[in-house]
Amino acid sequence: MNKPNIFKREINYVLLLLPALLIYCTFFIYPTIKTAIYSFTNWSDVHPVVVKFVGLNNYIALFKDSIYLTGISNTLIYAVLAMLGQNLLAIPLAVFLNKKLKTKNLLRAAFFLPAVFSVLVIGFLWNFMYSPSDFGLINQLVVSLGFERINFLGDPRLALYSVIIASVWQWVGYTMVIYLANLQSISTDYYEAAKIDRANGWQLFCYITLPLLLPAITFNTVMGMINGMKVFDIVYALTGGGPGYSTETIVSLMIKKGLSEGFYSYGAAFGIVFVILVGFITFLHFTLIKMWERR
Repeated sequence: MNKPNIFKREINYVLLLLPALLIYCTFFIYPTIKTAIYSFTNWSDVHPVVVKFVGLNNYIALFKDSIYLTGISNTLIYAVLAMLGQNLLAIPLAVFLNKKLKTKNLLRAAFFLPAVFSVLVIGFLWNFMYSPSDFGLINQLVVSLGFERINFLGDPRLALYSVIIASVWQWVGYTMVIYLANLQSISTDYYEAAKIDRANGWQLFCYITLPLLLPAITFNTVMGMINGMKVFDIVYALTGGGPGYSTETIVSLMIKKGLSEGFYSYGAAFGIVFVILVGFITFLHFTLIKMWERR
């Protein structure tokens, strides 16, 4: 292909990408830059008009505030445990439902069903199941086994983990569907060749299934971490951030402190820390996945 034709082709590609690029710049790049600028000011309901540059004061105050550090810690715990829980359950589930079962379509639909419900519906459902009253389904089982009732959402030591369990329950079916799609693209020739060499089921899974699931594993774990870092709705539906600050996350604190209480520059600084944190964790995640690929 000669140079004029190559140039014409490249121009066409650029023109096709231009609308998406404009939308990306308008709704992400520009707001991020404005947020970064405001994070170095004293903009708040107290100083709504006369906004002054305050340097790193907001960032220094942020890392001295135990509530914000609790929010960061809770978010990281939630993101890691929810991502691991969803994927560790979804992979064996997908392998099982990829077999020739008469009820496989029914079972796939049943496991996927929670993903189509609103998070508020899931929150109401798990509030009922976790309830320490006589109507709480899980506590009925606990009492019938001879143990005392457990206040899952009212105990600060259990509340965050109770929220994680509800989230894993909702999204494990969605994650399973992505693994199923990947599994169905793996050629049966690999398995037949391995069986001729007398490989058992565990060896087939470890040396064929798992390595060839790497594209789905990469997608599910990266998206799981990013979604976990952005968590707000399930926390709001189940605990509202309580008891105390035991289930507050980065996003819930940004909304409460940054918007509801009018400390806009403080919220902006927290937002920039959040973007940097998500970027760093995603980079680290991709690096670890690539190291696994090279092995």
